[in-house]
Amino acid sequence: MISNQILQNTIDGLKNITRIDMCIADTEGKTLATTFDRIEADEHSVMAFVSSPADSQEIQEYQFFKVYDDDGQLEYILIARGGSDDAYMVGKIAAFQLSNLLVAYKERFDKDNFIKNLLLDNLLLVDIFNRAKKLHIETDVKRVVLIAETNSESNTTTLEKIRNIFAARTADFVTAVDEKNVIIVKELTEGNELNEINLAAAEILEAFSNNSTISVRVAYGTIVDEIKDVSRSYKEATMALDVGKIFFGERSVIAYSQLGIGRLIYQLPIPLCKMFIKEIFGGKSPDQFDEETLATIDKFFENSLNVSETSRQLFIHRNTLVYRLDKLQKLTGLDLRVFEDAITFKIALMVARYMKYMENYDF
Repeated sequence: MISNQILQNTIDGLKNITRIDMCIADTEGKTLATTFDRIEADEHSVMAFVSSPADSQEIQEYQFFKVYDDDGQLEYILIARGGSDDAYMVGKIAAFQLSNLLVAYKERFDKDNFIKNLLLDNLLLVDIFNRAKKLHIETDVKRVVLIAETNSESNTTTLEKIRNIFAARTADFVTAVDEKNVIIVKELTEGNELNEINLAAAEILEAFSNNSTISVRVAYGTIVDEIKDVSRSYKEATMALDVGKIFFGERSVIAYSQLGIGRLIYQLPIPLCKMFIKEIFGGKSPDQFDEETLATIDKFFENSLNVSETSRQLFIHRNTLVYRLDKLQKLTGLDLRVFEDAITFKIALMVARYMKYMENYDF
């Protein structure tokens, strides 16, 4: 449960203070961490001590101690060198410290496991409240789920980096349920919810800002009032992440509540999308429009179908823009200067972009 590196760091620190060598073995006698150059107490001695009813024992000038978790389960054997009272006292202190570490890490593991199952909807309603109570997790406070996605190859590094951001906030949970994303279940203060969400997202982006090779995108769901609804916020954040990549590629932070029509398009079945695209564009694909035409369309929509402002921003004559719009009308049968046609064309472009993202379309 506790990594060997943490065990090693613990006894190294204790040795630096006390000058007493120590060793930690598992219940099968295998050494997990040690400060000894050589130890005469062999595996058989450890196994014999494990089988004995004693919690501590002196064997061949070594002090042996049993280390239990909070449920009374034997986890480790601690060995301190020396037959003196000092060695015994230091060993007792070290065993106590390891027991506390076991409790802390077990609680962290249990909470992480609970949050993962909560996010994935793997718990019955009664289990959610019972386990939350046992783990001392509030059930009726406001929370939101944020998902951070990076292009880093090491999700473990990303996870630890984000955990460091929220380390001091014991009511927040940082975990991962796959190899791509890091999930933050954040507790919010009544009346200050949006500020806290924006601050959390900004801190995540800032943590990776010094690395030009890593890009970060943060998405979050809606705020929920009870712990049982956390999975809903997670699903919404997942959708926001995908929809944001399709329709809002320029944004680093995207909220589920800001997806607009993109949320509806994302939930359309692909066969229906194909029918719609075929109806609007015939046998053509929006990808077949040249860059000039696509740039004109985007700028025209950006300026709310204003011909004069669009031509000014494109540095072209008004008549040139009109010519391009007429050409597009001949190709598609849609006049972008007419509001209804413009809406149809805009939705068709979004549907085509969605289909391309799903990599499962055929015009």
